[in-house]
Amino acid sequence: MGTLTALLNLSQNALNANQTALDITSNNVANANTPGYTDEIATWQENDSVQLSANAKVGEGASVTALSQRNLVLNQQVNIQTQLQASSSAQSSALNDLQSIFGITTTSTSSAATTLGTDMNAFYASLSSLQANPADSSVRQNVLSAANTLAMDFNTASSQITQQTSSLNQQATGAVSKINSLTSSIASLNLQIEASSPQADAGTLEDQRQQDLTQLSQYIGFSQTRTESNGLTLTTADGTPLVSDGQSYPLNTSIVNGNADVISALGQNITPVLNGTVSGITGGSLGGILQARDQDLPTVSTALDSLAYAVGSAVNEVNENGLDANGNPGEAIFNLPVGPAGAASTISVATSSPNAIAAAALNEGSSGGTNATALNTIVNDPLMNGQTASQFYASLLTQLGNTVSGMTNENTTQQASLTQLTTQQSSLSSVSLDQEASNLTLYERSYQAASKVFTIVDELMASALNLGEETTVS
Repeated sequence: MGTLTALLNLSQNALNANQTALDITSNNVANANTPGYTDEIATWQENDSVQLSANAKVGEGASVTALSQRNLVLNQQVNIQTQLQASSSAQSSALNDLQSIFGITTTSTSSAATTLGTDMNAFYASLSSLQANPADSSVRQNVLSAANTLAMDFNTASSQITQQTSSLNQQATGAVSKINSLTSSIASLNLQIEASSPQADAGTLEDQRQQDLTQLSQYIGFSQTRTESNGLTLTTADGTPLVSDGQSYPLNTSIVNGNADVISALGQNITPVLNGTVSGITGGSLGGILQARDQDLPTVSTALDSLAYAVGSAVNEVNENGLDANGNPGEAIFNLPVGPAGAASTISVATSSPNAIAAAALNEGSSGGTNATALNTIVNDPLMNGQTASQFYASLLTQLGNTVSGMTNENTTQQASLTQLTTQQSSLSSVSLDQEASNLTLYERSYQAASKVFTIVDELMASALNLGEETTVS
């Protein structure tokens, strides 16, 4: 009877183990389309044997536990690559928006084809006409009209850059809000995981945490360290804490010099460009947004200011050296600030009178054209770093186009790397319905076999209890 009891217990363990395996398989099938779900496999372990005598042991069968098909190193690589891809994507998008301000397209990158380039050439053409007809009032009026159009082009481009900066500030604020929500969720999951499974895989809870980590990677670059109790510590590139076990450290934004800068929970400004130094935030869409806002846009804006100031100053200087149509010394044609800063946004035409054009030189009558010739030479004067205004503008657009192209190529490469990693991750962790169907058949057959053993043992025990007489077991 003792041996039959042991066999009965063995078959019962087999039934329980196979039922657990069937439950694991059913759960996999049910979650095959659940985002972030990690495939679980039934892991079989031999139970401890019972020592009956010095030479006899009785096995206790097997038990089954669920083991998630999770590769922590691969998951972390996916997070890192996601951070890089999201950053270059955000920066590439901002650069394309910046490029569109100047009317550059993939089919036309010529500076002369842009609105500002066209109107700059039109202004220079009006000065050439003035040289040919310095006393013609309509020609003088055409110079003022072309100057007005050029000044408004500078104003418009500067205003659009300012609007894009404002949009990036709003995006940065929104990203910070998303980051805080995710870090709070990760901290909460840390507590649950540490409480329920401090030394082993926590299954669904770890799936949820990995989902949050993947989403967080979309917004900000971070480093992660696993704690002894299966929690996570997250920090930015410079070590600013985001999550420490069950504690999250929310970021804030504060307006600094007109921009929404990112402030850590400890009150430190951790924007990428702070007083000319690289600081805490890199990676993720927030890193790309701040890179575009604090480096790419200011570079173009500064160049645009310099161009507006150089053209306006050169025209003013030459006009002030001549005589206007009334015989008076010429005055400034353009209103400009005291320096290049803000010139593109504030440049305007200082007069509405065509007589203010000083076409004549000081030593000739007001109908002369010597100074008109000097105005016309501005087109070929090296106003900026040895370049004419047109050459400088063309160089600016070429540099911007190259930056956009380089960032687009970088993003394409990073996306390809991310796709490769996520494919590997999916191959390992996603549910294969074909494999689950095979497992289901295997575990059902094993369950049936264990059930058959249980039935046979039951019949044998009934026969033994009835001293061998045939009886019906119910």
